Amino acid sequence: MRRIPLLAAVGALLLGVFAAPAAHSAPSTFVHPGVTVSKAQLDFARTEVLAGAQPWKAAYDQMMASKYADLNRTPTPWATVECGSYSNPNYGCTDEREDAIAAYTDALAWYITKDARYAQKAIQIMDAWSATITSHTNSNAPLQTGWAGSSWPKAAEIIRYTYTGTWANEARFATMLRNVYLPTVIKGSNSNGNWELSMMEAAVGISVFLEDKTSYDTAMAKFRTRTAAYVYLASDGSVPKTVPSQNLDTTAKIVSYWQGQSTFVTGLTQETCRDFTHTGYGISAISHVAETSRIQGQDLYGTDVGERLRQALGFQAKYQLGTAVPSWLCGGSLNLGLGPVTEVGYNALHNRLGIAMTNTQTLTQNNRPAGTNNLFVAWETLTHGDNPN
Repeated sequence: MRRIPLLAAVGALLLGVFAAPAAHSAPSTFVHPGVTVSKAQLDFARTEVLAGAQPWKAAYDQMMASKYADLNRTPTPWATVECGSYSNPNYGCTDEREDAIAAYTDALAWYITKDARYAQKAIQIMDAWSATITSHTNSNAPLQTGWAGSSWPKAAEIIRYTYTGTWANEARFATMLRNVYLPTVIKGSNSNGNWELSMMEAAVGISVFLEDKTSYDTAMAKFRTRTAAYVYLASDGSVPKTVPSQNLDTTAKIVSYWQGQSTFVTGLTQETCRDFTHTGYGISAISHVAETSRIQGQDLYGTDVGERLRQALGFQAKYQLGTAVPSWLCGGSLNLGLGPVTEVGYNALHNRLGIAMTNTQTLTQNNRPAGTNNLFVAWETLTHGDNPN
């Protein structure tokens, strides 16, 4: 077990890391741009890129060389996006997710270059979808809505609040988020935990863009409950916390839901024994919601959310880096592949709060520049790598 330096440990206690969750409410005035990345963070990234400083310049070059920054990209909107299990069938699923990432990529490119063509490309993509899409269907519809719905508001926030040109169909885009995405994601999910975490990320981001305080509060409450049920801490007791609607009222049910894992240790997640890729989705969504909340004025990093995020990152990072898997953990075998998901949490907890995170630090630095998972995570070395804001 890694020891936390005394000062950091005392600071964590003072911040209430081990206290009961405080009530969460929407800000009296929303901060914009304020979904995962703030204006101060964008300004820092832009300054470093223009100065040629690393790792930000390499991260920017990686982004600009990607297909998502191509000014010749033609959006491919669908009226009905149909996504079955593991996106089979895939009628518009990849198109939607990748167009949403492209809109966000173009928004970032606009901010750093101040080349209006990128803002206009982001608008073109957002307009194409807001003029077309009406629904998501089939078994993966909730998750698909969450993934795409996480990227759209990040793009829209940057364009709406930093681009001085015309976005004539902005209101139609807002209507799309309110009518096509929010009603689905706000319901949550009783599937594997990464589903609901991604859906709450989308719901929180959309609520910020729409300045919808009621939906923001609803999403945050579900997020807090799900996060506590996704990452285990020894302080939870002999078994993990649960989401009441799932009726996991026996140890046997909990073990089954935790992929057959019956030994619970701090930092283990509900999907660790499934695979690290899906675990990474959950960890990423936790970090994104915590970052949005901080920008909006309520810092969750100093609560159990931050502690669970820290422990989940450290636990998974250790094995991702090659530590031998003990026999009691997932039958002695892990499916690795955490993905580019550590920058936001690492920056918040290590750089801002000064908490030692040796394994997470090594993994984060080894993976720079972090790219995209082609689903809902993109360019976080650029936006959050060692970003003091």
